[in-house]
Amino acid sequence: MISILIRRTLSLVITLLVVSLLIFTVMDLLPGDPAAIMLGTSASPETLAALQKQLGLDQPLPVRYLAWLAGVFRGDLGQSYTYGVPVAGLIGERLAVTLPLALIAIFLSVTIAIPLGVQAARKHNGVFDFAAGLFSYISIAVPAFWVGLLLIILFSTMLGWMPAGGFPGWDAGLLAGLKALLLPAVALALPQAGVLTRVARAAVLEVMNEDFVRTARAKGLSEGVAIWRHAVPNALVPVFTMLGLQFTFLIAGAVLVENVFNLPGLGRLAYQALSQRDIIVMQDVVLFFSALVILMNFLVDLAYLVVDPRLRANAQ
Repeated sequence: MISILIRRTLSLVITLLVVSLLIFTVMDLLPGDPAAIMLGTSASPETLAALQKQLGLDQPLPVRYLAWLAGVFRGDLGQSYTYGVPVAGLIGERLAVTLPLALIAIFLSVTIAIPLGVQAARKHNGVFDFAAGLFSYISIAVPAFWVGLLLIILFSTMLGWMPAGGFPGWDAGLLAGLKALLLPAVALALPQAGVLTRVARAAVLEVMNEDFVRTARAKGLSEGVAIWRHAVPNALVPVFTMLGLQFTFLIAGAVLVENVFNLPGLGRLAYQALSQRDIIVMQDVVLFFSALVILMNFLVDLAYLVVDPRLRANAQ
């Protein structure tokens, strides 16, 4: 396991370095000069040149990349052109909204999808299986932001049970914060629950015909106990894969939902940085998203090795 962990860690570091170079190069190719945007069209060439030098924009691309990468390794992500504050503080502040939102959404997705997928596999080709499939197709097809708008109309405008948007901050209390995140979490969770239901159903269906499940039932275990105790744990590998992908999507793909509910999260920060041409914020946020995706894939690979000894033997 130690040798496997070392190899996977080296692969993780190399992948992050390559991704960071791609991100920096692509961001540098975007049109527009951040210094010119900050100063406006009336700025003199001398003032523009002075600001470019202050921001380091007059340096060659390799020098700027190495300086940015060195800052990332030190934990110094630079200073926002727009807000004039350290980017690390901005990301941490916005992550305090996006991370709980993603965790609530993934919890709702798992809570809905796993029982639904397992039951659909048990009732294969039955009415329940058809209903679960219909739920999956509809939830996958409907955009999350549109679901969010419907939830606002129903629970905020018509019933008045939930806030229509905004975030009061965690200082206002845990209950107030969770209440503000519940509707956007549901909007994010429903499409993911549809996908996870199909994955769980297919995985459990495949395992249900294995010899060890039939043996468990032959020994007197009920069908439900045999499936939950023996089939479901052995069907977790594809479910773990989908959960890793879903979590990173919920972190990085919440831009529209955060804008619909006016949440000050990472997705909204990325959108604002793009519209304001705040290159340093865009670079750091995209790098954070990319690193999160790579790290989640790394953790999912390790989870495979823990769950399935056969994969561990093959890796060795």
